[in-house]
Amino acid sequence: MTEAAAVYLDYNATAPVKPAVIEAVVEALAMTGNPSSVHRFGRAARKAVEDAREQVAALVGAAPADVVFTSGGTEANNLALRGAARRRLVVSAVEHPSVLKAAETFAEDLVVLAVDGEGVVEGATLAQALARDADQALVSIMLANNETGVLEPVAELAAIAHAKGALVHCDAVQAPGRVALDMAALGVDMLSLSAHKFGGPKGVGALAVRPGVALQPILVGGGQERGRRGGTENAAAIVGFGVAAELAAEDRQRAPLLARLRDDLEARLGEIEAARRVFGAGAERLPNTSCVTMPGVQSETQVMGLDLAGV
Repeated sequence: MTEAAAVYLDYNATAPVKPAVIEAVVEALAMTGNPSSVHRFGRAARKAVEDAREQVAALVGAAPADVVFTSGGTEANNLALRGAARRRLVVSAVEHPSVLKAAETFAEDLVVLAVDGEGVVEGATLAQALARDADQALVSIMLANNETGVLEPVAELAAIAHAKGALVHCDAVQAPGRVALDMAALGVDMLSLSAHKFGGPKGVGALAVRPGVALQPILVGGGQERGRRGGTENAAAIVGFGVAAELAAEDRQRAPLLARLRDDLEARLGEIEAARRVFGAGAERLPNTSCVTMPGVQSETQVMGLDLAGV
């Protein structure tokens, strides 16, 4: 089974880079200037970066000045959790390791929220966690789980957190091109993205920051990204990020079809093995994600078996 003949379904790990993104990245790689240089070559590189910033900002309903480019979702999450400089961190038990491990490292006072049987954080659980020192707290709740696809009620949870004086960060890495994404509607103060999850290049991401939220850099240097993230911008990858962000709207049009295919897959698996379990089946989920367990079969065995069959 050749790679070309195989069916690739591991989009939550990384999506295939879109042809238009590849074309834009190759063209940008030919640019010579440093975006921080003031001569014509630098200004051309700066324009490419700022055009992409506008595209990424539009993806999440933010202003371009609110977008901080990073090396990916992991750095964006770390920047949010550490840069907010809040003593208490409140995170859900189902967050990505880049949030959980960062919280364990940076927090003076860490609260890990339990989830219900579907993997959803309940409002009462968050309210209880914020019964004390809420004004010193940063709450971090992902929008969509990378394993189960379960969508968290981020807008509801953000309203609870803000009512108590806490800041709210959302890891939305899995959302673009799959579900609606708008910072104002979610009511969050910071939101993380990663380009390679929706057809952009690997190694580039962003943290969108609501105006007025103080953010201390975790990488210092030449003052790039308005002093919020030092280091020369990866202009070619950022350009590709912008193109992918613009194309994400087209992907969302396929969401209803993907959801039907997902449901059909799960139903047919149930015909093969009645004891199979779909995690998060009773909750809202991403249309492209199915997390299934079969009794007596190790997950690694399932993956290897599918891989040998070309999936």
